[in-house]
Amino acid sequence: MVEQFNFDMRLIFAILNGKVSAAINRKLSRNFRQGGMEITPEQWTVLIFLWEKDGVTQQELCNATFKDKPSMTRLIDNMEKQHLVVRISDKNDRRTNKIHLTRTGKSLENKAKVIASNTLKEALEGITLSDLEISQEVLRAIFHNTKN
Repeated sequence: MVEQFNFDMRLIFAILNGKVSAAINRKLSRNFRQGGMEITPEQWTVLIFLWEKDGVTQQELCNATFKDKPSMTRLIDNMEKQHLVVRISDKNDRRTNKIHLTRTGKSLENKAKVIASNTLKEALEGITLSDLEISQEVLRAIFHNTKN
């Protein structure tokens, strides 16, 4: 099937190597700053998970955000310095910390979600729902084909 498709190899690899996500992250970062929020797109991925399910292990956050442990440790360290999250020892296993939102971290939810939603609307401007659905299916298939 792919053999019959005339594609621009540089464009395909640029997309798959993160050029699109990097552009969206730059835009999201700029929009957070303009909205008076000092959070990064990386922090956003952690916050959005914690707003859904607070008090998870660092490993759960790694799995949810596709980050390795050292990267997640640095991210959590910085978020602690900003008083967005706190590490609390697990009562059942003192070797494990649970990551919890602080009052400050919780208070950012509504504003951050509005800014992120508006950023996504900007990024998807002019793209039909049909094209978006096809793109989502294609990217999901590519991810599935390459995740192992």
